[in-house]
Amino acid sequence: MTAAITDFTQFSTLRAGAEKNDPEVLREVAGQFEALFLQTILKNMRASELADPLLGDSDQHEMYQGMMDQQLAMEMSSGRGIGLAEMLVRQLGGEPGSVSATREVFSLAAPPRSSVGNAEPTWADPDAFARDLWPHVNGVARELNIAPEALLAQAALETGWGAHVMERANGESSYNLFGIKAGRDWTGDSVARSTLEYSGGVARRSVERFKVYPDVAATFKDYVQLIKENPRYEKVRDNGADSVGFANALQESGYATDPAYARKIGGLVQGKTLRAAISGLKIESTPSINTDSRAAALQ
Repeated sequence: MTAAITDFTQFSTLRAGAEKNDPEVLREVAGQFEALFLQTILKNMRASELADPLLGDSDQHEMYQGMMDQQLAMEMSSGRGIGLAEMLVRQLGGEPGSVSATREVFSLAAPPRSSVGNAEPTWADPDAFARDLWPHVNGVARELNIAPEALLAQAALETGWGAHVMERANGESSYNLFGIKAGRDWTGDSVARSTLEYSGGVARRSVERFKVYPDVAATFKDYVQLIKENPRYEKVRDNGADSVGFANALQESGYATDPAYARKIGGLVQGKTLRAAISGLKIESTPSINTDSRAAALQ
């Protein structure tokens, strides 16, 4: 019977077997690696869909969809699977009981806990996203003289609070938190993504290339350079505490083609999620967000 993805004891059992060089563990661990491979394929297939999900798009939908894909991948890799597990057994160990093969395949399927510290940042919720980005947000907000809340809201809008940061082909993060496209002058890496663009109020799908950064700090540095040096974004700067002015200036400058871009940023700024996420964070010298009646214009 195929194990359930919610049964986490199976991984500790496999780890113990690998440490003891249990010959029966090799095939099972190779199967786990095959399941991870299939799960990646399913994930990429989901990312290429051209229409909204039938039941809507939400964090809950994505979570359960991911769990279903994980379980489906385990079912597909059970038994004879697709042959990847058997190939790993033959290539890495020759004989199924090979000590080196057991340990090596296990390291592929379940990286040691010590590697977690070097893993790319993952944000489980808006609180974690805001906490990690807040130092960068404050620095950029001071440099551009804009409201930090509005800048955080823009990053949250572009990435779904960090849950949908674009990935490179190898699965590594692009660290592109602001949906910045790769123009002709960009010499760094980039990723191609299908995106929804608006022209004359009509939405259409197109494939665009987006910048890839080495880390979170780099994306904020490039954002500052973009806003400061490109004349089209002159009105985006120096809005002070006026988050409404910042959001409207972004849209009017053509930063995004979505006609509701400014309204969406304003909704996030005024929303409970962002306010709760930054409630415990120290707001430094940058002025607090403007909450006057102009905020109603974005609702």
